[in-house]
Amino acid sequence: MARNSRTHDVVLFGATSFVGQILTDYMVQRHGGSDGLKWAIAGRSAEKLSSVASQTGADVEHLVVDADDAAGLAEMCAHTNLVISTVGPYALYGSKLVAAVAEAGIDYVDLTGEPQWMQRMIDRYQDRAVETGARVVHACGFDSVPSDMGVWFLQRESEERFGVPCTSISLGVKAMKGGASGGTVASMMNMMEEVAADPSLRKVLANPYALAEKGDREGPAQPNVTLPVYDEGHESWLAPFVMAGTNTRVVFRTHSLLDHEWGSDFTYGEAMLMGDGLAGRAKATAFAGGMGGFMSAAAIGPTRSFMSRFLPEPGEGPSPEAQENGFYDIRLHGSTDAGDELIVKVTGDRDPGYGSTAKILAEAAVTLMDSEATGGFWTPATALGDAYLDALVEHAGLTFEVL
Repeated sequence: MARNSRTHDVVLFGATSFVGQILTDYMVQRHGGSDGLKWAIAGRSAEKLSSVASQTGADVEHLVVDADDAAGLAEMCAHTNLVISTVGPYALYGSKLVAAVAEAGIDYVDLTGEPQWMQRMIDRYQDRAVETGARVVHACGFDSVPSDMGVWFLQRESEERFGVPCTSISLGVKAMKGGASGGTVASMMNMMEEVAADPSLRKVLANPYALAEKGDREGPAQPNVTLPVYDEGHESWLAPFVMAGTNTRVVFRTHSLLDHEWGSDFTYGEAMLMGDGLAGRAKATAFAGGMGGFMSAAAIGPTRSFMSRFLPEPGEGPSPEAQENGFYDIRLHGSTDAGDELIVKVTGDRDPGYGSTAKILAEAAVTLMDSEATGGFWTPATALGDAYLDALVEHAGLTFEVL
């Protein structure tokens, strides 16, 4: 079926999830009803879809489809050009949809932060996606767009200013405010469950090149902040950043897809910026200790079950006020082989995981529709490029600037 003859331009699958409701509201504000962009909302409950439509004013078609219904997913994909999925944990609920997308030869974006699942999907469906023309772009939320597009922006600026890319980049989260969500917690806990059931996944999660192209999944040692360390480029003590394990893998897939154009010895790492001096060191030490304790406890089955009683449930998340008042400020420090340095600032105007993520995801979908990328599994930077930077700044409340 030709793309221009399909019923829908976009289907938002998972519209009744916490972030799906925020995304539906944003789509209404950005695109209105189906008179312009032909879009629809989908989920497993007709009643909940009607409720979301009523609350957001989404005067669009409702599609009742379950994430476990392969036939229903195939039918949905046969009548749309692009699917946005917010149904996670993706390792539990996302695989059949990616299979249907690859078979139908359509476009797909999601906001997963699960590297073990992304590798599984790439290895299983890349060849078929190339054959059918399906274009799949994972990690189109706070995980991992500010990282991937921040590096893309920094390298573009480095080329313009110095004539060469930076061969070493360090990302530091300077400030961030936002509430936790049950969906994010569920994804993290499920990842721990998968590792407990299959210890070989530890190697996947520990490999910074896990998402690179097949045959390109090794390279130089990469920075991995687990203990307090002082960084001269950022002039700050560093502490672990919980999403570094996902974001760095996405950036290295970008580098792989670009055929290592940033150099065979390119290094990249992420951390939290805790400030300088004794106070910065003390904060970094306390933060690293707390992070290490939490992750150690989450890795143990009985402790993990106990912790789950006190963590947000799926469908729970920050209030509208918390989303509105949230923000993030990220700094990237890059250096070339010749010693030239560049510092880039990336900011977002809503809480990272939900208010900002919904806008980032929606703009990824619209930008992908006009992308010249061919079939296959891409990253935000490689599929969307400069057009996405422009959309993020113009519509999604992000800024990218050289300091």
